Amino acid sequence: MVVAVAVALSGCQRGPSNTPAPATTGPGGCPAVLAGARAAVARAERTDTVWNGPTTGPVAVSGRTLVFVAQTMTNPGVAGVANGLREAVRVIGWQVRVIDGGGSPAGIQAAMSEAVALRPSGIVIGGFDPGSTSRQVAAAGAAGIPLVGWHAVATPGPSRRPALFTNVTTRVEDVAGITAQWIIAHSGGRAGVVLFTDASVPFAKRKSELIRANLADCAGVRLLAYENIPIPDASSRTPREISSLLARFPDTWTHSAAINDLYFADAAPAFRAAGRKGAGPPFNIGAGDGDPSAFQRINSRQYQAATVPEPLSQQGWQITDEFNRAFSGRPASGYVAPTHVSTAANSAGATAWDPPGYREAYRRIWGGRAARGPRPALPHRVSTE
Repeated sequence: MVVAVAVALSGCQRGPSNTPAPATTGPGGCPAVLAGARAAVARAERTDTVWNGPTTGPVAVSGRTLVFVAQTMTNPGVAGVANGLREAVRVIGWQVRVIDGGGSPAGIQAAMSEAVALRPSGIVIGGFDPGSTSRQVAAAGAAGIPLVGWHAVATPGPSRRPALFTNVTTRVEDVAGITAQWIIAHSGGRAGVVLFTDASVPFAKRKSELIRANLADCAGVRLLAYENIPIPDASSRTPREISSLLARFPDTWTHSAAINDLYFADAAPAFRAAGRKGAGPPFNIGAGDGDPSAFQRINSRQYQAATVPEPLSQQGWQITDEFNRAFSGRPASGYVAPTHVSTAANSAGATAWDPPGYREAYRRIWGGRAARGPRPALPHRVSTE
C-alpha cells in the first residue's frame, strides 16, 4: 500500500541506509507473548465478522460532486479506494472524478490545483501528504471545499493541521502489532527476521519501528537485518538485497516483514533464482495495503504467506459517508476499520479483503438512492463515473 503518506507510498525522498542490526537475542521462546500473539492472530484471521461501523447518520443529500486526487493510480491501494468510492457514489447518486497525480510532487500539486479549480463539493486526498500541497489545501479551505483524506496523515479521524474533515485509515499501531504477532505466532516464538522499510517516509518508518519494537517482546525472535529501501528504488534494489541476505543468513532467515506488499513482488525473482521454494522459508508478511498481486502471491504460495490488508472498497464507501456527514453539518463518524490478516487458508481465493455488512449499513443510513435532482457537471472532464 499502499500502503497515508507523504507523497505517501511513493517514497519520493531518499533516506539513509540503515545498518543491519540485531534487535533482540536470546535462546528461549516467549510463552506468555506467544499465547497472546496466537489469540490475537486467530481473531484477526476471522472472516465471519459483523459490521462494527456506523449504523446511523444523515440521509443522503443530493446533487454533490467529488474529486479524488490520487497520489498515483499505479498504487493498487489508491486505485482500490478510488474504485470503492466510485461504487458508493453511484449508489448515493453523486458524481466523482479521478485526477491522477502520477506519483511525483509536481504531478500531485498540479492535480490538486486542477481539483480546486473544478470547485467540486469535496476533494479526497488520496494517499499523499497534504503538506506537499499546502497552497492548494489552503485554497480549498478558502473556497469552503471540505477535504477527506485516505492515508493522508498518520492517524485516523479529523485533523486541524492540515485541515481535514477526517482521515480514513487503519491505525498504524494496530497494523504493526498484528504483523509482529503473526511472525511470533507462526514461528512458535523462535524466528530470524528481516524487516524492510522506506525510512524517507515518516509514516512508513514509524510502522517499521513499531514492528521492530513488538518483535522485541519475544526473546526467541531475532532481527537479523533492517533494510531501508525507498519504494521508488524497490524494483532495482530489492532483488540485489535479497541475494545478499540469503548469502549472509542461509539458514537463520525464517521470516520477513515489509511496510508494503510490493517489496515481495520485487523479491520473488531473487528467491526463485536462489532455488527457494515459494512456500518458504522465509515466510513473508506485508504490513501494507493488501493489493491484488499480494493476494495472488499468497493464494499461490509464491514468496508471500500473509498480508495485513486495508479494506479498500469499504474505505471508499466510508469516504462517501464522511462527505455526506460534512455536507449535512454533522461530525465525522470516527470509524476505524479493525485489522485483518489474510492468508491462503482464509482468503478463499479472493484478491482483496472485503468485509461483509458495510454496503447494507451505508445504504440504510443514506436511505437508498435518496439523492435526486440534477447532478451538476464539472467544467473539465478528467475521468468520470
